[in-house]
Amino acid sequence: MNIFLLQVTAFLTLIPPSLLYLRREAKKDSLFWSVILVALCGTLLWVYIQQSEGWRTGLSAALWLTISACLIIYIIIANVTDDAWRLTSILFPYLLLLGLLAIIWNQVPEQPFLGNIPLAWIGTHILVSLGTYGLLTLAALAAFAAALQERALKTKKRTKLARQLPSIAASEKLVVNLLIACVIVLSIGLTTGVASLYISTGYFLSFNHKTILTLIVFVIVIFILFVHFNTGIRGRLAMRFVLLAYLLLTLGYPGVKFVKDILLSS
Repeated sequence: MNIFLLQVTAFLTLIPPSLLYLRREAKKDSLFWSVILVALCGTLLWVYIQQSEGWRTGLSAALWLTISACLIIYIIIANVTDDAWRLTSILFPYLLLLGLLAIIWNQVPEQPFLGNIPLAWIGTHILVSLGTYGLLTLAALAAFAAALQERALKTKKRTKLARQLPSIAASEKLVVNLLIACVIVLSIGLTTGVASLYISTGYFLSFNHKTILTLIVFVIVIFILFVHFNTGIRGRLAMRFVLLAYLLLTLGYPGVKFVKDILLSS
């Protein structure tokens, strides 16, 4: 019961940042940073407790790791950019949904971790994979924000949500920068994944669902950046491609765990 309460507490720390949307004026002030840092500390503490007795491979653990990765990357880019912090109103409701699903599926039996891969390799691969997923998640949210702003501009209806989100130009710039970072990190992830597989099995590639989907995501992100820098891609078209990449990566990471731990075990 105590463990369950700790998990619920971690979930509750995600609620105050979601309520920042209700403020009369969006500000990156001390209150903003206080609730964001409390959410980060609560999430990281639960992840540490969850993983302290051995590496957890289940869907619930994967979702909490995803939440932590998104929070860390969000805090970094909110510090180094002028407008990324404005994604708060759409990021934290999404993280709340992930947290709720993690609580619901916490007791689902997990697949055991198998293999003789050195800890340094597998640890690097996991961190890079989480970084890739976090970057692409935020890129998808930034693309969604740009689409919402474009719609508000066309309909001439500036909702409260639209006023709190980054502008179209800021959102599109954020998408491009996040995708560039995603390509770099994903390249490292593919390299460490190949190395880990070779050490474990003697093969360089295993054409399973996760590998195929990850390679497709890599190609899509490269394509988006190539088109952007050569002919320009923006608005809803950019959002669709970014969301497609995000959907495929979701299918390849938590999606595979969902199938193995829940669908196939039921």
